[in-house]
Amino acid sequence: MTDDLFGAAEQVNVPLAERLRPKTLAEVVGQQHLLGPGKPLRLAIDSGRPHSMILWGPPGVGKTTLARLMATHFDAEFIALSAVFSGVKEIREAVSRAETLRAHGRRTILFVDEVHRFNKAQQDAFLPFVESGLFTFIGATTENPSFEVNSALLSRSAVYVLESLKPEDLRALFTRVQHEAFPTLSFDDEACERLIGWADGDARRLLNVLETLATAAEAAQRSEIDGDFVESTLAQNLRRFDKGGDAFYDQISALHKSVRGSNPDAALYWLVRMLDGGADPLYMGRRMVRMAVEDIGLADPRALTLALEACQTYERLGSPEGELALAQAIVYLACAAKSNAVYMAYSAARKFVKNDESRPVPVHLRNAPTRLMKELGFGKEYRYAHDEPNAYAAGETYFPDGMAEPHWYRPTPRGLEIKIAEKLAFLRKLDADALKSK
Repeated sequence: MTDDLFGAAEQVNVPLAERLRPKTLAEVVGQQHLLGPGKPLRLAIDSGRPHSMILWGPPGVGKTTLARLMATHFDAEFIALSAVFSGVKEIREAVSRAETLRAHGRRTILFVDEVHRFNKAQQDAFLPFVESGLFTFIGATTENPSFEVNSALLSRSAVYVLESLKPEDLRALFTRVQHEAFPTLSFDDEACERLIGWADGDARRLLNVLETLATAAEAAQRSEIDGDFVESTLAQNLRRFDKGGDAFYDQISALHKSVRGSNPDAALYWLVRMLDGGADPLYMGRRMVRMAVEDIGLADPRALTLALEACQTYERLGSPEGELALAQAIVYLACAAKSNAVYMAYSAARKFVKNDESRPVPVHLRNAPTRLMKELGFGKEYRYAHDEPNAYAAGETYFPDGMAEPHWYRPTPRGLEIKIAEKLAFLRKLDADALKSK
């Protein structure tokens, strides 16, 4: 009787997410693009032949659960490591245990959570054992394995991409949890929708918040949960992203492309979405500076000034007032005339210089601070532009001898660059006239 009491107490102390972890594939919510009939991971599991793999996806979508279920399905021992807490010692212990299990005819699945946090040497340590078949390697990561997992390990593993849970998946999970864990609590539709929004595609987050909510309801002695109770119980909803992870850079990409695409509403959406998710406002400001020089350039030079001033304003005012300056800047950038002419010209010049020889400076462009340099003719034939008509030395060349005009900068027919193009065309005509008169 005592053992049963202690067992019940231990079960109560286990987090809800662990207590309700699916025991079969049929209980898994979401990921039907992998687990549905005829889908890749379902076929791999049904084959009866385990293989090494990387499960890539955001938090709380079932990576650990799937690895555990595969160990059960393949009747294999499940050894779990966390790259956050494990090192060489733990890897060696896992290998030793797998060797013992193989000696007794048992298969092993070695699961490494957050595998991207292992360095190259640690990841390489798995290779000989994966190749020898000592264990089946399953790595879980929230980061793009193309960048974070060694190519040698990646080439020996299939990559399966898991997705954030859809609202309908979370609703199904919510219904199951309510019936199994909190049968005495009732939730109205608004409460359900707010909880699903809070979870933001993360099953673990939904389960954790339900557990918190149930505790609060018990303390308040209430059995009916409405939207207001959810709102008052939970902290401010912060949208999930890892500030160093893929979701973060995907959102930055969406913001940049919305500005480039001249859609101020979309640009505002992604800016607010990232600020709501905890992004550093000054980082956002620095990205706006980049957008101003890369995608707007000389079509509207004011864009760069405004982006820089938005950063300074935020530094002066802080949050939340300073964020309005960032919003003003992002709307201006989205609405401004677009040109990547300077960006393209700079890239072309860099590529040329990188691959070209070190050409000497033409004699007429060299400085002549000493008598000897003057005697050598340095700067002798240089024409001072301010002394020429239109303050322009028509026909003069400023490139190294023998180098043709590259015409890297090509103004666009937008914004201020319309006037710049007209000015350059006028000067090119003066050059052509000067050459004809020689």
